[in-house]
Amino acid sequence: MRFWASDVAAATGGRVIGPDVELDGASFDSRTVRRGHLFVAMVADRDGHDFVGAALESGAAASLVVPGRVTPTEGSTVIEVPDTTEALMQLARWARSRLPERVVGVTGSVGKTSTKDLLASALAASFHVAASERSFNNEQGLPVTVLGAPDRTEVLVLEMGMRGFGEIDRLCGIGRPTVGVVTSVGHSHTERVGGIEGVARAKSELVRALPPDGVAVLNADDPRVVAMRDIAPGAVLTYGRADDADVRVVDLRLDHLARPRFGVETPWGAVEVELAVSGAHMAFNAAAAMTVVGALGAALGPAVAALAGAELSAMRMETGRTASGVVVVNDAYNANPTSMRAALESLSAMTARRRVAVLGIMAELDDPVAGHREIAQLASEFDIELIAVGTDLYGVSPTDDPIAALGALGSGDVVLVKASRVAALDQVARRLLDTP
Repeated sequence: MRFWASDVAAATGGRVIGPDVELDGASFDSRTVRRGHLFVAMVADRDGHDFVGAALESGAAASLVVPGRVTPTEGSTVIEVPDTTEALMQLARWARSRLPERVVGVTGSVGKTSTKDLLASALAASFHVAASERSFNNEQGLPVTVLGAPDRTEVLVLEMGMRGFGEIDRLCGIGRPTVGVVTSVGHSHTERVGGIEGVARAKSELVRALPPDGVAVLNADDPRVVAMRDIAPGAVLTYGRADDADVRVVDLRLDHLARPRFGVETPWGAVEVELAVSGAHMAFNAAAAMTVVGALGAALGPAVAALAGAELSAMRMETGRTASGVVVVNDAYNANPTSMRAALESLSAMTARRRVAVLGIMAELDDPVAGHREIAQLASEFDIELIAVGTDLYGVSPTDDPIAALGALGSGDVVLVKASRVAALDQVARRLLDTP
């Protein structure tokens, strides 16, 4: 989205020092700055003011800073504001008014990023679509997504994360979604909201924020999600396996890598869908996407074709193969008991000589012992070898060297790598794929 430094000052109550330059998008990471960006100097674990120079060298046209922290060089432009985080949100609220009314918000304890990715691909067959990159789903990432939407955008897809009460409500205040998708309510961040009922309450903020002419898209197979229909201000469409779902997944089957093929029965017609990503649960994420496609009046056929080639963000059931034929499933972006169950079910459905799960900590659970032991029991039931890394909560002795613990691997073996992001187990997946 193109805007001017003076627009930033007007939207945020800031002061422009230097030329009134035209801007195109924004970034708060100097490593991802593109030419024309507004660089936002966030103050977090690292102080973004220390990287203003690097951002300018990378092509940033201006910087958003707090007073007294940056001395503008001749010819450069800075916009001074009292608080850069708050100013970024204010600017995004202003930018949202320049976008079309078709904005889709996506949240859920499990599947929100994958659903966002599939939805963006499906909608792109009929519209010019902008969507959150990776997991840009918080008070910094979502505004950057809004500001980065090209001027020709017809549909904006926004992922919305939750780490406590009120966060989704604040994000909705910026993005003002007209369609809201809730994929699931699970044991994610339960420590922060007092258990799973707190998670449901926090996720429901998206539904409550929809306008009267909006549409809530709800998972019919999750009782806590489908119950949100009672608070929806407008229309409701449900999806899932349930007999009374508006959009139904039928005849679901998996290939040797657990990639789903299935039918989808909708109010707009029946279609056959196949995905290039692994996991039966991905069929339901795709069904959510098809529900939004229908709700926005787009054709199903082009969306189905787009889904067949859709790719997911990194570390979401990301499947690779080593030179020796070992299949490595990198699902290490995040983890909770619900997503762990889905990943283990996918692993158990894959054709394999040996199945191994390399698992790390599931963070921010209100009952971590029960949560981890439940997953260990499930692995045993599926006859999956479990290697724990960095935690003894699974009830097995953890290892500091999961590569060595795996022992000899060969063609026909499948290794799943999964944990909460803090465990950084994606490095294990990368090491496996780098091994001859």
